[in-house]
Amino acid sequence: MAAQDDTDACGPLPASVSENIDTIAEYCERSEEQVTPAQKIIEKISLFLGSPAYFAVNVTFIVCWIVWNVAAPELDFDQIDEPPFFWLQGFVSLNAFIISTTVLIRQNRMSKLAERNAHLDLQISLLSDEKTSKIIAMLEELRRDDPHLPDKADPEADELARPADTPSVLGAIERETK
Repeated sequence: MAAQDDTDACGPLPASVSENIDTIAEYCERSEEQVTPAQKIIEKISLFLGSPAYFAVNVTFIVCWIVWNVAAPELDFDQIDEPPFFWLQGFVSLNAFIISTTVLIRQNRMSKLAERNAHLDLQISLLSDEKTSKIIAMLEELRRDDPHLPDKADPEADELARPADTPSVLGAIERETK
């Protein structure tokens, strides 16, 4: 991936931050590469169908349809759809079907992506817990080895120096959420 401008209003970003940004950008690009052309088209349609402009066009169309068909007999015009507007109901139903289907297709993909991201987040959190535990253990070892520091045992630090037992934590969470 091409290097990006690693500066912001406060100055240059640290290299580790830039690397993380690049990694996340590559992850997002890989996710987008997996999207099929049909899915991209459906998502573009879904975004359009969910826009305020589309809503305004629909409301305008419906109001004009009703006004035309109510006023047509009075103005000697052909009435396309007599009240209770069966054709309009059909158009609105078809529109609702298309909107709901495209939104569901888009939400399904977004849900899968969110689930994958949550799984990745959990894995990163577990790795961070292991690293933090290791750092605490190393600091405690340094404290014990340094003659200038009191050799007072800290039970909380000893507990934090051990990584979480992931299966036990997951089991406790599952018991609590039932």
